[in-house]
Amino acid sequence: MQRPSEKKQTQVIQKRNASIIKIVGVCIALIAVFVAGFALRGNSELLELMGFSNLTVQQEVNPGETVSGNTYDSLSARVAEVQGIIADDSVDTYDLTAATTATLDAFIKTMDDPYARYFDAASYQTYLNSVTNPSSGIGVLFGENDGSCYAVDVFEGSEAANMGVLPGDYIEAIDGEKKDQWSMPEVTNTISRDEGEVVYITWRRPGKDTTGGGTTFNTSLHYVDSPETNITYSVSNNTGYIEVKQIGSDCAEVLKKTIEQAEGEGAQSIVLDLRNIPGGYLTQAIEIASLFIQSGTVVQIKSGDNTSTKTVDGGDVTNVPLVVLVNDKTAGSAEVLAAALQDSHRAIIVGVQTQGKGSVQVMQPLSFGGALRYTAATYLSPSGRAIDGVGVTPDVVISNTDRQVPIALEIAASNR
Repeated sequence: MQRPSEKKQTQVIQKRNASIIKIVGVCIALIAVFVAGFALRGNSELLELMGFSNLTVQQEVNPGETVSGNTYDSLSARVAEVQGIIADDSVDTYDLTAATTATLDAFIKTMDDPYARYFDAASYQTYLNSVTNPSSGIGVLFGENDGSCYAVDVFEGSEAANMGVLPGDYIEAIDGEKKDQWSMPEVTNTISRDEGEVVYITWRRPGKDTTGGGTTFNTSLHYVDSPETNITYSVSNNTGYIEVKQIGSDCAEVLKKTIEQAEGEGAQSIVLDLRNIPGGYLTQAIEIASLFIQSGTVVQIKSGDNTSTKTVDGGDVTNVPLVVLVNDKTAGSAEVLAAALQDSHRAIIVGVQTQGKGSVQVMQPLSFGGALRYTAATYLSPSGRAIDGVGVTPDVVISNTDRQVPIALEIAASNR
């Protein structure tokens, strides 16, 4: 017979064992449910029979994916997923055109390409119309530096010149619309008007730092449809001075006739002024080089790991001594031309370091309308010197702008 104390101790042990058994039972039940959950996951028919159909979540399915790839490494797949969710579940809608513009603009801003731009269908069409007559407008020849549009040249006697617009002034706002940066195509698109209509432009005349600061002023300018003369020349003391404002679609042919006229008037040496040219057609720059170079490489074009060359062959138009004038606004295809003439020892380059915009921008039409402009390649000189970000270094550096033409004429005359 157990003593009272022993009986009490036995009851305590029995209660403790009962508690342990209950705890183990609960754990076993939880494990069973957990395992059952794995077994049932994905079995939609059984879940529906059990009344759990609304708890099924397809976490591994991209509901809006329309392209190959996944949301780990594909921007389009991520956008497609969001688009699919909105289409399936959102009570709101969106404007496809506005969403496309906002999305692509934001996408492009994450790139390091300052010349990349998305053009919607209307802007692209305006751009196509503007490039057929690039000199028409408000009396200003535009260029682009690091993605910002500025006045490369202001035509003498134009309304813009009379209102004080100077080369180097940057576009700040057009018709009250202000942007941190205006690209050159955006400016030519936005200012396009019918003959005689008015465009309101706010200009920024930079201080020492061209990316900010300086003073601003407003102009009210009438749009005109008559192109300005692109190439002018004069002959003095048997030296021809030829100024080119832009390398347009017919520049080489016009320049060839101009050279022949200048030589017909007694020119025995030539100064070719390429200052303030914002770029232009590469094909025309190559054809212009062929006017002075009999044969050889004019430019190398580097795209990714591939490099191609553009050459000329067939005889030059003139072999008289040549001096080429450049400055810090000489850019793009004009730099290609200067570098080719320098590397071939065909010309003496005079002035200051060129802008260093030795890159190729492509305007790629898009299937849904509009176009994408982006940098596709960079230029190298015939000897392989980089132009982009570097520029062309003159053989004779003349910083004083008032002395550049007189000294160039002297050098041309002395080399006859």
